[in-house]
Amino acid sequence: MATDNRKVMLGALLLFVSTALILGTGPIDVAIPAVAAGVAALGLAAGALLVGTSEDGRPV
Repeated sequence: MATDNRKVMLGALLLFVSTALILGTGPIDVAIPAVAAGVAALGLAAGALLVGTSEDGRPV
C-alpha cells in the first residue's frame, strides 16, 4: 500500500499544534478563548482524519 506522505506530515503537524495549544495552556493557568479551543479541537479532528486516510483503501 502506498502512503501519501503529505497527508501524514500535515496531519501530524495539525495534531501536534492543536495538542500543544490545548494542553500547553493548562499548567500555566491561562484560559484560552472558546474560539481558539474550538479551532484546536477541529485541528485534532482534521489531523486524525488526514493520518487515517493517508493510505490506499478504506479508512478505518
